[in-house]
Amino acid sequence: MSENREQLIKSACQGNKQELEKLLLVCQPDIKRFARRTCSTSEDVEDAVQIALWQVYRKIEMLKTVATFTGWLFHIVERECYRLFKISRTNNINSDIEVDDLHAAYADIDLKIDLIKAITVLPLIYREVLILKDVQEYSSPEIAAKLGITVQAVKSRLHRARIIIKEQINSPKISNI
Repeated sequence: MSENREQLIKSACQGNKQELEKLLLVCQPDIKRFARRTCSTSEDVEDAVQIALWQVYRKIEMLKTVATFTGWLFHIVERECYRLFKISRTNNINSDIEVDDLHAAYADIDLKIDLIKAITVLPLIYREVLILKDVQEYSSPEIAAKLGITVQAVKSRLHRARIIIKEQINSPKISNI
């Protein structure tokens, strides 16, 4: 996370409304990118982004540490996408939906929830590289420059993060967050 963004988060947490508005503008592309991968429809993406921004605006002062901001933000988006999915599923339950399609949708949502949980419990050095690469779609050299580490360190941390995630998803117990 860049120092400028960290400072925005700190200031927003302390109640600075101008910095909070700047933070919301900075975070909106990240929220939208994550929502596109998590929500089931493009309409849900737009709704999830707006609700996530509103939640951040209302609850940023409750955030305890800057390091947890990204995980907290993605958790808000993921939870909102899931809520919107449940609403749309309830509205469409009487239409001609195949049972297999419904099971596939549930399996997909469950996997996404497990993935989010696994990412949030990663150690920070692995989590930030994983999020920058796989969620925010930065290249390895860009990540190295942002974090002030070598490209080899980025690749190593990314590989380690993916192994940890795979182990957590494949294990029978994933810790509740």
